[in-house]
Parts: sequence; structure tokens; C-alpha cells
Amino acid sequence: MKKRYFLKTGTAMLGVAWLSPYLAGITGKSKVVAIASNKFEITKTEEQWRKILTPSQFYVLRKHGTESAHTSSLDKQYANGTYLCAGCDLPLFKSQTKFNSGTGWPSFYAPINGAIGTSIDKLFFISRVEVHCHRCGGHLGHVFNDGPKPTGKRYCMNGVALKFIES
Repeated sequence: MKKRYFLKTGTAMLGVAWLSPYLAGITGKSKVVAIASNKFEITKTEEQWRKILTPSQFYVLRKHGTESAHTSSLDKQYANGTYLCAGCDLPLFKSQTKFNSGTGWPSFYAPINGAIGTSIDKLFFISRVEVHCHRCGGHLGHVFNDGPKPTGKRYCMNGVALKFIES
């Protein structure tokens, strides 16, 4: 009986972990509301955001979604330039701080000063630091403490949340 209980419990835990990106809209509502209630320089209704963003941009920026790994052309973009928020065009990262993390998402070791805000993202069994645009509050990705020098940070961003302007 113990073996059966262990298998059922393990299967349930794996299922919850696997489904967590899809359940985020259910369990993560309080965080979404908390960020949405902040005073940002740019605020729009959900309908206004839907009119200016693609469905995938809306899902990531406004609903705190995550794009699939290795799907963004910005992951392997290494030209000189600036990465902007896809929601409001605020400059967020310079190409000089970009590195190949091997994760499948564009990664940077430092943002432009004052460009981002952070909050704690607690989803199921993990706690992460969420990164959002300082001007419009759009969800960009997460920051981890496993990046390169000089900061030791890895700003793992959703490529769909960014625009690249070559210089």
C-alpha cells in the first residue's frame, strides 16, 4: 500500500508542476491584481492592451505568462542595440549586457538603471523574483542568481515581451 500511495502522490506532484504554467491564471490572480493596482506611468484597460499587443504579447506582458523556450528570435540576437518593452517602448536592456545562458530565453546580466521593477512570484512550491517594466508594469520574465560577472544575475526575459532596436 505504501508503494501505491508514493506513486500516486509523486504523480500528482509532477502533474501539478507540469500544469503550473496553465494554472497560473487561477492561482496567480492576487499577484496580477497587486501589480495592476500599482501606479504606473502608462495604464490601459485590458481591451486597450489587447488592441496594441499580439495575443502572445498580451499573454506574457499582461497575464504573466511564459513563452516556450527556444521560440524567440531574440534569444540568438547578438547585434548592437537596445531591447525595449514591447508594451510601451521603454528601453530595458543594452546588448552589451546580453549573454547566452543556454536556457532558450534572451538573458542579460544587468538592466538599464531604473527600467525595471521586481516582485516576488510564489507559484506552488517555488519562489522567484519576477521582473516587470517600470513604466507600464508588463511582465518580462524572472531574475536568478546564477548569471555571469560582474552582477551574478541572470535576467531571463520572454523574447515576446521585448523589441530590439539595432544601433
